[in-house]
Amino acid sequence: MNSRFREHGIGYQLESGNIVRVDSQLVHSEVVKPAFYLLSHQRFAGANDEFLKAHEHYRHGRASETINECLKAFESVLKIICTAKGWPYRAGDTAQTLLDVVFERGLLPSFLQGEFSGLRSVLESSVPTTRNKTSAHGQSAERKEVPPLFG
Repeated sequence: MNSRFREHGIGYQLESGNIVRVDSQLVHSEVVKPAFYLLSHQRFAGANDEFLKAHEHYRHGRASETINECLKAFESVLKIICTAKGWPYRAGDTAQTLLDVVFERGLLPSFLQGEFSGLRSVLESSVPTTRNKTSAHGQSAERKEVPPLFG
């Protein structure tokens, strides 16, 4: 089925029993497929549900809902890592607080933390900031338009 999709230039692919949108073969093979594989582990079932909801919203052009589910999945993964490692956190901790925990507790060796500071900055500011600025809080008198994601 996937080869037929590619043959006819259809931007979708069957992955883990789901039809997923493929905007870039490189991103799909290097990011989406590994994410599906990791999230298929039973321990990540809740995060996987949130990730799949985000993808479903994305397929239908619902940017606000996509961002909300993305952040929930990201925070869930961080909480699962903390639980598995026995690192304390509070149920209501934000992504930034959870990133503080995993970096301070040594998820990555200290000699690699400098190399990953750019990634950490992106993780702290991308989805959480986008969600907070566009879809997490009330709109007030002025309607907020969430721009379409990736195009």
